[in-house]
Amino acid sequence: MKIQESAENYLETILMLGQRKPHVRSIDIATELEVSKPSVSVAMKNLRENGYIRMDSDGYITLTDAGLKIASTMYERHTFLSRWLIRLGVDEKVAVRDACRIEHVISAESFAAIKRHIPDVEEPSGEE
Repeated sequence: MKIQESAENYLETILMLGQRKPHVRSIDIATELEVSKPSVSVAMKNLRENGYIRMDSDGYITLTDAGLKIASTMYERHTFLSRWLIRLGVDEKVAVRDACRIEHVISAESFAAIKRHIPDVEEPSGEE
């Protein structure tokens, strides 16, 4: 199922925050993405209604299996493409920004082909 780029970004952000924090709340997402709390509230409502997240009575947000699948795909693309661009000599900030754009528009087929041809893209030192 194709979802909007903004929804993919929210799901990926929830995944990344969940790796760093024991609980993810809307305010954490707003802070991370530098967006307003009302924007996050609307997005979380849409993601919840579409079955991508769950929110408990304390406001803690978790990904459903469907949400995790999308978030993991975006995160893998983002990290791989960022590292690849950095390895090609692109400034890290530019590489991360460009990877964030590319990750949403590249097809699964094209991404798999890139991965097959450059399988040794490793984490640069100093990055997560």
